[in-house]
Amino acid sequence: MSKTISLTADKIVCRISNVDITARSCELTFGNTKRTLAGREANELYATEAMAGVPADGAAGSNFESLSKLNCTLDPAKIKDKAGGGAECSYGAAN
Repeated sequence: MSKTISLTADKIVCRISNVDITARSCELTFGNTKRTLAGREANELYATEAMAGVPADGAAGSNFESLSKLNCTLDPAKIKDKAGGGAECSYGAAN
């Protein structure tokens, strides 16, 4: 039997600059704990949100993508098969 990995996050907010194209950051909130990503990690998360259909929002010099109540179940064996399966996720609009 394959083990699955569960991931939940209360909120994720990613920001990219459309002025300084190297500026990338994301803040992940897990209960009272926050983690900040920058650079490549933030760029990868921002791109993943965009591919998943999270709507972008803009402000002067920045683009944001935000979501709340992320809940994912990952099956590494199915992901390893590279057949397009193995990840089931749900999320809500940012608060």
